Amino acid sequence: MTPAPYLIVFIWITLENFGGSFLDASSSLLSLGVREYVNQYGPRFSLFVFVAYTAWVLFQAVLYFCLPASLQTGQLTPARHLLQYHTNGFTAWIITNVLFICLSFWGILDLFVIANHWPALIVASNIGGILLSSFAYFKAHLFPSHADDRKFTSSRIYDYYMGVELNPRIGQTGDFKLFTNGRPGIVAWTLIDISFIAQQHNIHGRITSSIVAASVLHALYVVDFFVNEDWYLRTIDIAHDHYGFYLAWGSLAWLPTIVGRAGYGLFRSVNHQKDITRRTNGQCTIWGKKAEIIECDFVTQDGKQHESLLLCSGWWGLARHANYLGDLILSFSMCATCGIGHVLPWFYAIYMTVLLLHRCRRDERRCQAKYGAKWDEYVARVPWKLIPGVF
Repeated sequence: MTPAPYLIVFIWITLENFGGSFLDASSSLLSLGVREYVNQYGPRFSLFVFVAYTAWVLFQAVLYFCLPASLQTGQLTPARHLLQYHTNGFTAWIITNVLFICLSFWGILDLFVIANHWPALIVASNIGGILLSSFAYFKAHLFPSHADDRKFTSSRIYDYYMGVELNPRIGQTGDFKLFTNGRPGIVAWTLIDISFIAQQHNIHGRITSSIVAASVLHALYVVDFFVNEDWYLRTIDIAHDHYGFYLAWGSLAWLPTIVGRAGYGLFRSVNHQKDITRRTNGQCTIWGKKAEIIECDFVTQDGKQHESLLLCSGWWGLARHANYLGDLILSFSMCATCGIGHVLPWFYAIYMTVLLLHRCRRDERRCQAKYGAKWDEYVARVPWKLIPGVF
């Protein structure tokens, strides 16, 4: 947890000052020592940028609460709360991007304003993420939204990192998870891309095909995310992960500065199959055939029994975590636009591989505990975890 903000800074220093070479950046760090290294190469705090960043988050909050929204429901929580969510992200994304371009056209903002202030924005987003993580931790203890959905362990550090509250909220629909992941972070992706494209043209007088390809793929993913925002309500982030440093800092700092998703087809198809199966209670076709399902019962912590479905056909008949395979292909496709000159441009693909393999293990344990013998039946029918014939 503690090294995470420093990792973002180190990656930026490597890209900005050492041409993306981890070896050169690490050698310089060992030679200069941490203090001199940071003094010489590190990003600087800017009060102006921090205020601007805070205003950005508040602006997105205003759009979240004030724009017309479709009210959607998520999955039943362990304490049997069925929560409603504001889903107006696509409208917020359009307004934000149109406003940014118009302000630039009118001469109020330079298109490359984000790129020019990127070092200070890295600092601001890290501070924001740490402050939000701390607020979420103390809120969970002092005024939780749903006290019966909290999870405590014997480690305060673990509770701070992984979170105590499942769905911290302001009011009935002000959901921390949906807002922080979707609005300040994902809305910003296309603005960041536009700004760095403008900066590249301003400095070099041309725009490379690789940055265009990466930005187009980014935009495609972002639009798809917000058009299908209600789908996100049934993912592991919303339905299972508690809200701590992992999600709060990750959404405000890690997501916009390091993570970028690029790709589309397999990722969308896999998640669509699972979503339509659950929405129709299995009464649908997958790849032209009736969906093959296993009906499961599970018991929530209040002792009540519920039903669920495990899809055994389509992509989900090839691998139990086919959605993660799509994400891996997307991340490697994104990194491939940068070539193979250095390892650092492939950091995202490496990070996603480690993250998703870990999530596979977490999902396996959780599903085994939740579904018992029915999960064993599913494993027998779909033996591969991630890559058919390999793993």
